[in-house]
Amino acid sequence: MRTWLALLLLALATVAGAADNVLLIQLRAGGGFTVWHTEGESQLTDDEAMELEATAKPAGGVEMPTGAGLARAFETPDGVTIRLPAARSDKALLLDRDNCGHIRIWHGAGATALTDDQVADVFMSALPGGGKRLTIGDHYVKAFITPLGVTATLWKIPGK
Repeated sequence: MRTWLALLLLALATVAGAADNVLLIQLRAGGGFTVWHTEGESQLTDDEAMELEATAKPAGGVEMPTGAGLARAFETPDGVTIRLPAARSDKALLLDRDNCGHIRIWHGAGATALTDDQVADVFMSALPGGGKRLTIGDHYVKAFITPLGVTATLWKIPGK
């Protein structure tokens, strides 16, 4: 039991202390932002994600069992979103493909928490080749315009 508890605490500390992160920031139609994370608690295999992607419809595809619980895929203007209603906090995933066709999964909840003002600053700094490096808290941030929105790379400021 102690070993299991120690492993659980180590895993939680690792997630909470994640220094490097990439975020995807999307501007919502009514204003505000949706922030997606590269890391999150809801983990699907590539095979599960691709199976769900194949069933996606605007009203929702077939509900399927996955390693993260029951899931349903929705076709949206931004791509395929997977809903995981039984998840604790990471209840939505966004599927993306890189230039080689490999699937990328963005998480609706993650360890990096920025304020609305910080998200707006990052979003406004983005350029296609990367905007000016910003300092937010104890991180540097560089933002890039991409087809899905703005990606922001965060890394710890050395020596802080």
